[in-house]
Amino acid sequence: MSVFATVSLLIIGAYLIGGIPFGLLAGRLRGIDIRTVGSRNIGATNVGRTLGRPYGIAVFALDVLKGLAATLVAGQILVGLAAAADLSEPTRYLFWLAVGMAAVLGHNYPVYLGFRGGKGVSTSLGVALGVYPELTFTALVAFAVWILVVAVSRYVSLGSIVAGVSFPVIFVVLSARRGQSVLTDAWPLLAFSLLLALLVLIRHRANLGRLAAGTESKVGRGKDRPPSGD
Repeated sequence: MSVFATVSLLIIGAYLIGGIPFGLLAGRLRGIDIRTVGSRNIGATNVGRTLGRPYGIAVFALDVLKGLAATLVAGQILVGLAAAADLSEPTRYLFWLAVGMAAVLGHNYPVYLGFRGGKGVSTSLGVALGVYPELTFTALVAFAVWILVVAVSRYVSLGSIVAGVSFPVIFVVLSARRGQSVLTDAWPLLAFSLLLALLVLIRHRANLGRLAAGTESKVGRGKDRPPSGD
């Protein structure tokens, strides 16, 4: 099989895996269409607010796992493919990251749900964790930022936005500490981190508006208030 065919299949597979709507499936276990309640988002935040914290945690873990699994499998295949086809390191990264991005886009725009999905933060975390070791530690630090911002502000959406925007900054800082130039062989990783940050901002446009207006819901509010979603 050619390099193009292999990479194309990996991208398609990652998109389909990323599009599995675990939030919707969790709602159906309780007889609820999660798209009709709360923020009407299929992500873990809306699931947790609507169905309860255990469901939210489970959906979060599954959304992370689908990004992680797609990326790890692609990474293993591409290592062998790069050796057989004599691909350069930046080219291998580009193919690998294209597969990871396909998983995120699958979550955000799933074909199963008419291209209306979640906001991609959990799946992006899984993808970044799977790009080992280049983005794994960056992802862990960004996740810590998310936890800190949510703990202090009580806004899940703000935590997602700050973590997403800080992701490329964290990557550059950690790369500099390792003595790695992000403008040479690692430029695909920098481009990917910037793209993820942009995608987080795009998917949180409505949240940004509510944050500015002071109408965004906080963690711990009752189910009668529209949650922010993720």
